[in-house]
Amino acid sequence: MPQNRNPRRDPGAVRIIGGKHKGRKLDVPNDGSVRPTSDRAREALFNILSHGDYRTDAGPLPMGIKVLDVFSGSGALGLEALSRGADHVAFLEQDSGNLRTIRSNAIKMGESGAISMLQRDGTRPGPTPVGGQVPADLVFLDAPYDSGLGSVALVELAKAGWLADNCLAVIETGAREDVATPEGFDQVDQRKYGICVMTIFRRGEG
Repeated sequence: MPQNRNPRRDPGAVRIIGGKHKGRKLDVPNDGSVRPTSDRAREALFNILSHGDYRTDAGPLPMGIKVLDVFSGSGALGLEALSRGADHVAFLEQDSGNLRTIRSNAIKMGESGAISMLQRDGTRPGPTPVGGQVPADLVFLDAPYDSGLGSVALVELAKAGWLADNCLAVIETGAREDVATPEGFDQVDQRKYGICVMTIFRRGEG
């Protein structure tokens, strides 16, 4: 999640909600530069992902998969995925200070070997990194509210080879914001949690 968020709010205490690091407090900038996804919304989202059609042979999502956290901000979504069994999380974030905070949190969790970080704009991701961190099976996109950048970034990530066929994508937007269905994706779910909406898309194969 990048800077200049709207609406702004004091992030307060942000904690891991589930998995092996449940209850661990995350360091989050308190200068208003990020807007972490609320604990309630995160818990509800991961409950959805861990059930039904979203399960894999390894178990409930995100167990055993590669995850991409775009517009990472605090990194709360990606770090939650690590706690719940993701094999690897790649963070795409423009702000170097936010990336340092994410790395610090991952080190405190003992998960520094399971992350990679790239200082990039999600709408211009560039070539995929070397090392097997992608293609991702699950991607989170939490762009600034009312920007429409989540859908734009998703298309560009798919074009550049960052996403696996049949990848799931979660775009977080403001409650009053229209969400465009990106080309090559189908909307499979949408839920509203207070000031935010979580829309889940699945990429078509090919």
